Amino acid sequence: MDFVTLTIEALKLLAHFVGNYGLAIIVLTIIVRLGMWHLNVSQQRSMRKMQTLQPKLKAIQERYKNNPQMQQQKLMEFYKENKFNPMGGCLPLLIQMPIFILLYSALMSPQFIQIAGNSKFLFINRLDTTLRSSAAKSFDGQFSASKTDRFALNKFAKVYLPNGEVIENVKVSNPAKALEIQGEFKPGENIDFKFKIDNLNLNFAQLEKLEKAEIQVTDLTNKEAEKITFKKQNDLMIASVPTIVVANSFHYDILILIVLFGLTMFLSQKVMMATGKNQELDPAQQAMQKSMGTFMPLMIIGTFVIIPIPAGVLLYLVTSNIIQIIQTVIINKQMDIEEQGKKIKAGDGEKVLEAELVDDGTVPLKETFVDKLKGFFNKN
Repeated sequence: MDFVTLTIEALKLLAHFVGNYGLAIIVLTIIVRLGMWHLNVSQQRSMRKMQTLQPKLKAIQERYKNNPQMQQQKLMEFYKENKFNPMGGCLPLLIQMPIFILLYSALMSPQFIQIAGNSKFLFINRLDTTLRSSAAKSFDGQFSASKTDRFALNKFAKVYLPNGEVIENVKVSNPAKALEIQGEFKPGENIDFKFKIDNLNLNFAQLEKLEKAEIQVTDLTNKEAEKITFKKQNDLMIASVPTIVVANSFHYDILILIVLFGLTMFLSQKVMMATGKNQELDPAQQAMQKSMGTFMPLMIIGTFVIIPIPAGVLLYLVTSNIIQIIQTVIINKQMDIEEQGKKIKAGDGEKVLEAELVDDGTVPLKETFVDKLKGFFNKN
């Protein structure tokens, strides 16, 4: 069982308890984000410390701008002295990326679409719908396809041999690339598929007796899936499947999700870039952060309008952004309290030192500790 299947099984289990696949996606997102809490704390601390050290870093860079080797050496010494890892803020992002890809792959997979694609949640009509999608219906014996659509086989096939012998779950090698279209395909006419019998994991004796195989074929463009019966012809497995001309429609519920994603990402960027109450950013850094916080959400929204992203994936992204905002606010509050505590503690320490440096209880010695020692030796 691969990780995508495990993720789908987890969603099925959550949906059993919460009663809806949309809510199951939200619960799973919350679990994942909470599991990465310490990584987010580490990232925020690294960003806060970078903001604090930025003026000194800039001074070092400016001072040694004509000597790159010396500049690098001084920067390394500065990082070591301040116990700061410049890659500390990137590591959490690198760890989160495989988790995002896994969830994205699971929510985009034909397996999830087959069991939960037509699920409704709040204003979302279907979890497998994209902004512009066809009215394709899986397992109706025909594909709603366009000329540019790509198709792929499932990982396993059901194989039929003579005398009614059936072999279940025969592995298909290279399922994403094994399937080919024979001749020119015109939407509305039959589409002819073929793949080599060697792609079926059978021994030579079984391949010789092979009569037909039933395999699920998925349209990778609109995620429509159909169970197709392939017949053996020499060293090929062939099938002819009816198609209808694809009818695209615009889905406003998906547009709302995309806009929500953009807004939550914008707010997340704002909160992530927030500094401590008494911290001031370098003007250049402040301008760069402002530009990123404004244009990055717009760029991604534009990308999502062009690239078909299912509602289930967008729901995950919006939920993840909202949790990120909440986590960041909490972590920033904690760090503000810690910094305030350090300042109070440092202030109390100065008062204690000042109280101790008093000469005979009459004159507070505020000059220097060296002056106090001189006075002591002069008396003696």
